[in-house]
Amino acid sequence: MELFDLSGRRALVTGSSMGIGFALARGLARARASIVLNARNAERLDAAAEQLRAEGAQVETLAFDVTDPEAARAAIDNLEGRGAAVDILVNNAGMQHREPLEEYPPEIFDRLMRTNVNSAFYVGQAAAKHMIGRGKGKIINIASVQSALARPGIAPYTASKGAIANLTKGMATDWAGKGLNCNAIAPGYFDTPLNAALVSDPEFSAWLEKRTPQGRWGQIDELVGACVFLASDAASFVNGHTLFVDGGITASL
Repeated sequence: MELFDLSGRRALVTGSSMGIGFALARGLARARASIVLNARNAERLDAAAEQLRAEGAQVETLAFDVTDPEAARAAIDNLEGRGAAVDILVNNAGMQHREPLEEYPPEIFDRLMRTNVNSAFYVGQAAAKHMIGRGKGKIINIASVQSALARPGIAPYTASKGAIANLTKGMATDWAGKGLNCNAIAPGYFDTPLNAALVSDPEFSAWLEKRTPQGRWGQIDELVGACVFLASDAASFVNGHTLFVDGGITASL
């Protein structure tokens, strides 16, 4: 199991005060990484950090807006400057907005793209500059089943997650030769706060259970294994890959 041991490594997880980000941070902590939680809301971050500390994790918080390139760069430079190297970056911050495409507000489209795509570039670039100097590092972007498929009412989200999958390929193409492993995890339909409206919709849940070969919603802890794998030495020759964790939904018609 040494291949999966993250002892001595530090993982920064964006958007990690709740939901998938928190679950991934907890999973990385259980694999013995020290954790840096990020979100904009410092109060929620502190509550999440206390929960992980109570479980024995080594945790600190770093509140900054991932959609602000200057804030992202300053936060990571400051972290690195005090000797807290970021060995693993998980770009998880994201948002969703459901509305017919012909009525989709341009200002929300812009905000969604900044949150889902720009943030991965801003934080990824800021962290990569330090990783390149050390000749190693792991970047894991959170894509989606919508990187490959589309549904009505979420075309901009689909566009953003398609961009994340291709940004991941670009990161690997530019940085693999400099010692970095850049990959993505594409969750299918998971029971998360972001999907609360869909989870509570009996018609949608019934459709999803029929559409997904495993016949159910995913549970967020089922994403942890993929994240630990991509963050570990077990994935030393995996680069530019998007790993779908979706119960088989992209494998079947």
